[in-house]
Amino acid sequence: MTEANRELDALFDRLAIAPQAIEHPPVHTVEEALPYWSALEGVHTKNLLLKGAKGGLWLICVPTERRLDLKALAAHLGAKKFSFASAETLLEALGVVQGSVSPLALVNDKAKAVSLVLDKRMLSHPRLTVHPLRNTATVSLASADLLRVVEATGHEAQIVDFDALASAE
Repeated sequence: MTEANRELDALFDRLAIAPQAIEHPPVHTVEEALPYWSALEGVHTKNLLLKGAKGGLWLICVPTERRLDLKALAAHLGAKKFSFASAETLLEALGVVQGSVSPLALVNDKAKAVSLVLDKRMLSHPRLTVHPLRNTATVSLASADLLRVVEATGHEAQIVDFDALASAE
């Protein structure tokens, strides 16, 4: 177990959060993960680390079926334009590799360089599923608990109504 995983487990303990967890073979895409996720309750998420044209990093967490208009999202967040962060940037900023991106990785963002964006509708569901810093496991936790973890890392989530963004197109 890595130091980051120990730190995340300690954070769960401190906050009295006991996520449901499953182990599975490495998955790199939502499509690869779906057969394993059926064992977990919750809205299954996809997570993207995006880089702004003029700097800045945004971690976007939305339901797997959500289509994203990156141009509209960038304009809404004041980023002008988004591109996908490189594998090197992902490892440097969040301490995870591609396929393991998750809001839980904010535990590794000591510099507070990453802004978290969460889908508003997704948070209305009782539970969410995310990777716990590795793509060989998935956890289900209460939506409110995810917000508590984010806050405990010193980050503040921006809650975005992606339905309103989509209808504004």
